[in-house]
Amino acid sequence: MGFFGKLFEKKECAFCGGEIGLLGNRKLEDGNMCKTCAKKLSVWFDDRRHSTVEQIGKQLAYREENRAKVASFRTTRSFGEYKKLLLDEDAGTFMITLSDTADEMAEENPDVIAISDITSCTLDIDESHRELMQRDKEGKSIPYVPARYEYTYNFEINIGVNNPYFNDMSFHLNRSSIEIVTQQPQLAKKLGMIGKVLSSIEPETSVEYRHYKTMGEELCDTLLKLRDGVREKKAAEAEPPKKVVCPYCNATTTPDASGCCEFCGGTI
Repeated sequence: MGFFGKLFEKKECAFCGGEIGLLGNRKLEDGNMCKTCAKKLSVWFDDRRHSTVEQIGKQLAYREENRAKVASFRTTRSFGEYKKLLLDEDAGTFMITLSDTADEMAEENPDVIAISDITSCTLDIDESHRELMQRDKEGKSIPYVPARYEYTYNFEINIGVNNPYFNDMSFHLNRSSIEIVTQQPQLAKKLGMIGKVLSSIEPETSVEYRHYKTMGEELCDTLLKLRDGVREKKAAEAEPPKKVVCPYCNATTTPDASGCCEFCGGTI
């Protein structure tokens, strides 16, 4: 079969059994997947083409099980504006979502991750800049003297996790880029900043910059402290109960769940 024969050959989705249209195939290492089934995969997963039908089948099962976790999720704290990180501190889980309503959440099916599975959490402040230009009397674009720049900032949270299908979850805290323009000479002089900000910027002077920087630092600090607390609790629960001497009967005993002597019942 030639190239065009293979191109127009009918393909079947390995998961729903449906026929795949010409532009609807999502190739796997050893099979084919329709775009409808592919949408059910985690948004954090990026290795579909190198995955087998069996591996993708396991992920689809995991994603269906995740729906129940989404339905029972109860938000106790939220960070971010466009994509949001939601915490369920009572269940010890978190998720990152675009949704604002329960119906949207059910449709999106964001991955619910155990806080104890976090391996890292960092705030990355991405800075870029461009020189601003002006028009001369002839309408030509020329630079300002001294040069003026527009700085753009984005605040990205990078979370490392232990998960069989992905290890990184990254998203912007801010809905749109924060833009800061270097001061005009007259204003800079009034502020006593001449020669300091015309070709550089002090982003901390921006209320928006400080807002997102503080939010990002608080988010990372919160997640890591919650993770450490969960791990410490699990470690304590895993330790075998220690034997003590009962002050009432002087027996060496292992206190029961209520903290009482196993021989005389006295509270230790």
